[in-house]
Amino acid sequence: MGQAALIDFTYEMAADSAGMKLALSVFSDRAQFRDELREDAEIAGFGVRDCGVLAELLELDERPLGELVFLDCPDLDGAGYAALSRLDERAAQTGARLIVATTVDALDAVYGCCSASDPQILVNPRRADRVIALGRMLAELSGLRVRELSEEDRHNLVRITEQVTHIAERLDQLTPDHVAKRSSDSIFRFEPAEPSRARNGEGLVRTTRAPLPDPRLVRRIIQQRQLRARFFDGDLFADPAWDMLLDLTAARAEHVRVSVTSLCIASGVPPTTALRWISQMTEAGLLERIEDDADRRRAFIQLTEKSSDAMARYFQELGQAAAQMV
Repeated sequence: MGQAALIDFTYEMAADSAGMKLALSVFSDRAQFRDELREDAEIAGFGVRDCGVLAELLELDERPLGELVFLDCPDLDGAGYAALSRLDERAAQTGARLIVATTVDALDAVYGCCSASDPQILVNPRRADRVIALGRMLAELSGLRVRELSEEDRHNLVRITEQVTHIAERLDQLTPDHVAKRSSDSIFRFEPAEPSRARNGEGLVRTTRAPLPDPRLVRRIIQQRQLRARFFDGDLFADPAWDMLLDLTAARAEHVRVSVTSLCIASGVPPTTALRWISQMTEAGLLERIEDDADRRRAFIQLTEKSSDAMARYFQELGQAAAQMV
């Protein structure tokens, strides 16, 4: 199957889950990026409303937004970041969705600018990653919210997502600079257990809150986990959610703030994949975003009180055995 056929088939499946034509605006200073995205979007059934350079982003204050805006922001100046912040606020107010492609170097600033609309952020995306992002938006914008689906439809959507991922990865293998990476796109919810409770004569009362573990212990466990990559393929043990929880637990005990870029590195998976996990874990109530009061273009990630308490109780349960954990 050729590259064009793979793209057609990928979007045929994604479009089946959406069933409607949507307006898309594309802004990038790279002509090839614009051309490829326009081609992919039109195959998907989007109507491309605007397709221009990033300078035109400033004009969006006076122009109506479509349902989806796709920005290619490998780097922005001060005016560009200000425009991105305004666009993020407008998208949140109007219900439009954003996909922002950026680089690792610009990730913290881009993430800091996008605090209202919960955009999809792609880091150094391959064409396959852009294909998958557009496919997700087709389903999301057509009203297929995962929580509103029946159990059967939920399973069907998971299967479609997995098939789109596999096809997109095959598409990317046709490019000369392909580096195989696994994508984590499963649909899930986190449900941390409630704190244990004890009974007294008057009823149930919450037990004493467990202290956070010694951060040196957590860092040692992280180092032991990372050591495996020296002897085995790292994908074999990929567990980004746990690796991020460990890193944030150590940081909380050390009273250190963690940037989104640092957390992506700690996850052990590609940044775009890590950002999807961060988004889902935030939605599930495990992580929370903290704005930097000194710089609006920066934001940090930390454990919520609920997840911090769960991690503390987990290490308390391990007790002395924790030092030998990998």
